[in-house]
Amino acid sequence: MHLNKQLKEKNRESLASVLPITAIVFLLSITIAPLEPGALVLFLFGAILLIFGMGLFTLGVDMSMIPMGEGVGVEVSRSKHLLIPIVVYFLLGVLSTMAEPDLQVLAEQVPAIDNQVLILTVAAGVGLFLVVAALRIRKGVPLRRLLLLFYFLVFALAALAPINFIPVSFDSGGVTTGPITVPFIMALGLGIASTRSDANSASDSFGLVSLCSIGPILAVLLLGICYQPQEVPYSMVELPAMATTADAALAFWHAFPTYFAEVAKALAPIAGLFIAFQAVTRRFLPNQLLRMGAGLLYTYLGLVLFLCGVNVGFMPAGSFLGATVASSEHSWLLVPIGMLIGFYIVKAEPAVAVLTKQVEEVSNGSISHKAMGRALSIGVCVSVGLAMVRVLTGLNILWLLVPGYAISLGLTFFVPPIFTGIAFDSGGVASGPMTATFLLPFAMGACSALGGNLMTDAFGIVAMVAMTPLVTIQTMGLFSEVQHKLARRRLRYHMERVEDLVVYFD
Repeated sequence: MHLNKQLKEKNRESLASVLPITAIVFLLSITIAPLEPGALVLFLFGAILLIFGMGLFTLGVDMSMIPMGEGVGVEVSRSKHLLIPIVVYFLLGVLSTMAEPDLQVLAEQVPAIDNQVLILTVAAGVGLFLVVAALRIRKGVPLRRLLLLFYFLVFALAALAPINFIPVSFDSGGVTTGPITVPFIMALGLGIASTRSDANSASDSFGLVSLCSIGPILAVLLLGICYQPQEVPYSMVELPAMATTADAALAFWHAFPTYFAEVAKALAPIAGLFIAFQAVTRRFLPNQLLRMGAGLLYTYLGLVLFLCGVNVGFMPAGSFLGATVASSEHSWLLVPIGMLIGFYIVKAEPAVAVLTKQVEEVSNGSISHKAMGRALSIGVCVSVGLAMVRVLTGLNILWLLVPGYAISLGLTFFVPPIFTGIAFDSGGVASGPMTATFLLPFAMGACSALGGNLMTDAFGIVAMVAMTPLVTIQTMGLFSEVQHKLARRRLRYHMERVEDLVVYFD
């Protein structure tokens, strides 16, 4: 009974998240970008799958991935030999990244480099930086110091890499932190931090996702320098012709086996590592294992429904809408429409719900999930608007990324460390499957219709989505810090007045 209540609550939350973006696409389809009735039904079917998929996924994560990650983090951190944690963290990073569906989508769009070469390069980058991030928490190294160092390296390499490859490199950092890796890695951070008893352990639990996003950027930039790719062609996502609602239902029915196999392949390595971990440590009791097993099943089914919905229903619609708006007389509408879509689409990212919930818990409610959601929506709204400006004008992405990251890193000197960790984690979390399968095709469809360079003008939207939350959430932290200082100053003033009155009457 309690489980059914939780599932209903999760479904209500996912309905509230998916409904706005569905309404926006529906309104566009009956105004400036008409869809065939069958294609619209395909999109609406996809939205229904998203709602139930997100509900099952978030419930499953609460029951399985989070306790699993925390348990591994605690036990591995207690090891006296440093080599064991390094090997475990590296394997976790590599295996979970290779399983990310978003990475598969990106790799298919870069035929200049073999899919497996790109995937292995990105996975190795995540594995190495998960080791760095975990050791940072254990040793209590300030996150800001590592961010400054590694982003300096990123932009130094970007100056040497082919210009056509820079957007893909930054996109790879966003797509690797998706619905499979984020819940586990964030819980891993909480587990590692819990073994410390100092005052900064809570704020240090954040930052794993942010550092794991840097690894792929560096790795793919190095790969681009070695391969020197000149041009990466892109095949437009075709909007399938759907004569009846039955045709739309069949499209999903035929796609389900693919996603059942994909998600099983994605979750199997993590489940296998956990079984080995449990066999060695005996950390969890039988009733806990039963609950976690049920949660893993919910996570699996939820991801299957979600990915089938976005890939079959959302991706073709995104590409078609982008191309239709761009080829109209008012192509400038791409900017406001993109901003509106960006504001609401981040709410439908499955990993965002996991992040906002953990932030609220770790901060004891001082950073509410509503405030986090608002800051993320504003950030993604701005980022998609800027990405559409790039599609229209061909503006070099470095003109946006360099000042954006400079502002983000500058803010780290003025906000509490917990806001820095949350902000840089949020960048990776915001750029999930909805960005890869709706916003990226939307940008590519628009760019193709305008005759732009897909590699330099359309790619990079994931990178933009990953960057702007760094500014908005740290700005929220800056305002919070100013408010606390003013409140402390007022309290000190009133206390001094009280002391003066006491002295006077004495």
